Amino acid sequence: MDLSPPIPILRIFSEEAARSFYLDFLGFKIDWEHRFEPGMPIYAQISRGRMVLHLSEHFGDATPGSTVFVPMTGIDAYQAELLARHYKYSRPHIDQMDWGRQMQIADPFGNRLRFCEQSA
Repeated sequence: MDLSPPIPILRIFSEEAARSFYLDFLGFKIDWEHRFEPGMPIYAQISRGRMVLHLSEHFGDATPGSTVFVPMTGIDAYQAELLARHYKYSRPHIDQMDWGRQMQIADPFGNRLRFCEQSA
């Protein structure tokens, strides 16, 4: 048996707001999108590096207000990249925690991404 890393599903309520936040601000790319027919809610996979997320407009797929913990390296460079984009709704900062340096960013739907460069 081989278990792969889990892929969090995050509930979204606006495809446009999700694209602005995840693609334009955070720098993810769309891997694929699915709709049962035109005008129906979107279900999509996005990624950046090895991080993969599923975004869903479908009722019942996920609970708004979830948190995803993202272990990473290069948190200072990522913060500088994000600040340089001048995103209207977020100016992320880095906090020193007992377990490492952490940058928490909330998406437009109340979900939180905790990027963390963990201490050795």
